[in-house]
Amino acid sequence: MPQRLVAEGIGTGLLLAAVVGSGIMAERLAGGNAGVALLANTLATAGSLVALILTFGPVSGAHLNPAVTVALAWRGALPWRSAPGYVAAQLAGAVLGVWLAHAMFELPILQASARVRTGAGQWAGEFTATFALLSVVWGCARHHPQATPYAVACVIAGAYWFTSSTSFANPAVTAARALSDTFAGIRPADAPAFVAAQALGAAAATALFAWFAAAEERPAAAAASPSLAPPEARRAGV
Repeated sequence: MPQRLVAEGIGTGLLLAAVVGSGIMAERLAGGNAGVALLANTLATAGSLVALILTFGPVSGAHLNPAVTVALAWRGALPWRSAPGYVAAQLAGAVLGVWLAHAMFELPILQASARVRTGAGQWAGEFTATFALLSVVWGCARHHPQATPYAVACVIAGAYWFTSSTSFANPAVTAARALSDTFAGIRPADAPAFVAAQALGAAAATALFAWFAAAEERPAAAAASPSLAPPEARRAGV
């Protein structure tokens, strides 16, 4: 467990350093063009996410996201007793990652964001982004596990552009970005509603894929049950 928690903390910290750091760099170099800045932020985040999942996945699973951790515990893929440690490591790592980004760009370490992100549209965007992320996690874990790092990065990159909220989709990321008054920030007062929308999106995707899995397992169980075959078939070894 200590190795897993350290991996989750470092992985989440580097993810936040990538998100916030690339946002700062993009804003400085984009000359006021918000679209170019968002594109640069997207590419840096997606690329870092692939690398971090591939690196820390063999150690901790590379959840890097409390929504993923709680969903895995809900489905029995992670013991509930492990979830609080994972979430604490992710939150601590996320805050340290934001502070690291500030230090690298010589900004004040302690900040609170003034960037307003609120309203029904943005909450719907966060629900959608988190629903899409957890759907990809569950679908790939079941059928394409080797593709999971790339699929997760792709859905986050896409959601940066197809959601109104630019896809936080992660409670730890949301809490930490409230501590950065930069391109990637979110006003602290707006963060709780984002986290609530993320929780609903994660729960909806997890429930949906649990239902899908149950439907897939029933025909397999029926096919394996000898009592469902006629007596002559059972005698023939079918």
